[in-house]
Amino acid sequence: MSEPDRARPGAPVRFGVLAVCTANICRSPMVEIMLRDRLAPARFEVASAGVLGWNDAPMDEMAERELARFGLDGSGFRSHPLSTYLVESADVIVTATRDHRSRILEDDPRALRWTFTLRELAGLCEIVPDDVPDLRTFVSEAARARHRFTGDPDVQDPYRGGPELHRATADLIHQSVAVVADRLNSFSA
Repeated sequence: MSEPDRARPGAPVRFGVLAVCTANICRSPMVEIMLRDRLAPARFEVASAGVLGWNDAPMDEMAERELARFGLDGSGFRSHPLSTYLVESADVIVTATRDHRSRILEDDPRALRWTFTLRELAGLCEIVPDDVPDLRTFVSEAARARHRFTGDPDVQDPYRGGPELHRATADLIHQSVAVVADRLNSFSA
């Protein structure tokens, strides 16, 4: 999350969304770019990182091709390692897997209150009542309701896999991002 947007006096407070996977070259960049495309830019700030993140690596070519299939451009993307700053400045974190979520919680157990797998949060979007008043309350209610999510929470890693795996992964991310973005945008009006 960029510090100037949060610290500039009089600037609207932006809701920070962080996507996390392993190396930040396949899944989390797809999540970041898809969310950035769907979320209201004046209200949301989206970033991504990897728990074993490479620094300044380009996006995996096959993941980039999958983004292009959705009309999105990943050519300028550069990877980032996960940092304490990113975790602490995010309002909600979506990870590719439970293992990524656990890795975040090893360093900051408090982050359980705002860290979910992407698929888990998509499922919770349909469980948390529509009458929650704002984004932060939504995240709190989702954390309280996480025990009610019963689906598969993980997005399989397509790295070094074939085109079919990349396509299936991109489609799964796209479906989950659509649900999450629609719910988060419902609070931006």
